Amino acid sequence: MSPAPPEPASGTPSPPDVLDLVVIPGDGIGPELVDSALQVLERVAALDGFTYELTTVDAGAGAYRSAGRALPEDALERLRAADGVLKGPVGLPEVRHPDGTEAGLLGGLLRLGLDTFANVRPMRLLPGVTGATRHGPGEIDYVVVRENTEGLYLSRGAGAATPHAAADQLMVTRVGTERVVRYAFDLARKRSGAAADGVRRVTCVDKSNVLRSYALFRRVFDEVAEAYPDVETEHLYADAAAHDLVARPQCFDVLVMENFLGDVLSDLGAATVGGLGMCGSLNVGADAAYAEPVHGSAPDIAGQGLANPLSQILSLALLLDHASRPSAGDRVRRAVESALSGGGIELSDRGRPVRGTGSVTAAVCEALST
Repeated sequence: MSPAPPEPASGTPSPPDVLDLVVIPGDGIGPELVDSALQVLERVAALDGFTYELTTVDAGAGAYRSAGRALPEDALERLRAADGVLKGPVGLPEVRHPDGTEAGLLGGLLRLGLDTFANVRPMRLLPGVTGATRHGPGEIDYVVVRENTEGLYLSRGAGAATPHAAADQLMVTRVGTERVVRYAFDLARKRSGAAADGVRRVTCVDKSNVLRSYALFRRVFDEVAEAYPDVETEHLYADAAAHDLVARPQCFDVLVMENFLGDVLSDLGAATVGGLGMCGSLNVGADAAYAEPVHGSAPDIAGQGLANPLSQILSLALLLDHASRPSAGDRVRRAVESALSGGGIELSDRGRPVRGTGSVTAAVCEALST
């Protein structure tokens, strides 16, 4: 089952003759992971018969340290004009703003600047990977669709605080909820349903029993659902969803939720599919998209060949789907699965490649050719 998301706009665009891709190498292990993904891109492009051009944009904590800006002044226009952006993880704990908060993070800058309103996080337990639960490969195959531009994280840097108290606002809007919920239903229509029963289903996750903002999210969800009678709907409170993502993950197909909840619950889901190193993601809007791993830059292991590049490689697959090259995206996913099931990739209990980062890249590239 392919986790590929649909295009946010209606219709099926023709694939460009030459893919125009932007690369943000990132910080810490980011450059290693991106290099791995670019090796896979070179191989799959040759096999799938397309060409591409790459532009590198220096952004993140290293850029902030050297230039005083995490993102170049004209970067958003370049990123929006591209067919897609492949971004490595960013951030370095020692690079800080004068107020002590971490500098060089790009989440708020890119998500709001590009209006990439949906954060798409597939969760799949693949052959050869041991998750933290009793479930086996094929039993966990769902997608978390996280609203990406509002919710609690809209208060980033804007909360009110004194030495004795602090407050952050959770903002949910009708227009923001409508578009991300519609995206989730469109995605469900393109999938094959939940692993347990093959039913196309969208689960609304909220805390509408407690907070008015989440009650609005649920109300708008129900209104949008009326236009999708072919897709089953389900409601879960966030605490119940946390339980069920461990106890019955095979029953989920697509889950949609507010920003903060999506951040927390997708990391929970990652533990059941082998860890954060197995999880790619796509941030997508009406006219821009960028793909990135869901984890951080892990500077403590940078340059040591210890990082698992599969998160970046699977992010590349999502980006190829978005850029109207779904056959190439499927090739990459099949190669990852083949390398894992055939023993070409061996992961430790911490999710790190036993034979190093380069061995994973080589195994995926070899599997692409077979």
